[in-house]
Amino acid sequence: MTHTRIRKFNTRNVWKGQDISNDLCMVVRAGNMVFVRGQTGMDLNGRIHGINDPAAQTENAMRCLKTLLEEAGSELGDICKIVIYVTDRAYREAVYRVVGKWLKGVYPVSTGIIVQGLARPELLMEIDVFAVVPEGRAARAKKAAGKPAAKGSRAAPANKAGKRKPR
Repeated sequence: MTHTRIRKFNTRNVWKGQDISNDLCMVVRAGNMVFVRGQTGMDLNGRIHGINDPAAQTENAMRCLKTLLEEAGSELGDICKIVIYVTDRAYREAVYRVVGKWLKGVYPVSTGIIVQGLARPELLMEIDVFAVVPEGRAARAKKAAGKPAAKGSRAAPANKAGKRKPR
């Protein structure tokens, strides 16, 4: 099985001033399984949204999560497991309210963890998800694309019908 790695990056370009050099990506699709890097108040261009506002950071995280899942040929409804990290128990209600709005009717399993801190002090929450693309839709998307994406390539975003858009 070929793994598709979407939005590759090296940490030295993200965490400037730190002596860290790890090759990572935002999403890995392995067959029908989709693993997404933890999403925070940091957008896909590295800007932080919602300073001191856990709900605004969660809105950003969910918006980015939706985009990344779609780039992998998945969608929010495919989420099976979500782990939510908050840096203060007081943020839990605001964060969960936003997540609940975005995942209405999805019913994933969920774990909530209160942590001492995240990668940057201004980040108040992080969401980590695992999704599985249903067999029927995965097969239709693969057939519509003609062949699976090449190893290391960035998958084309899916449209509402679950088919890949041409690039």
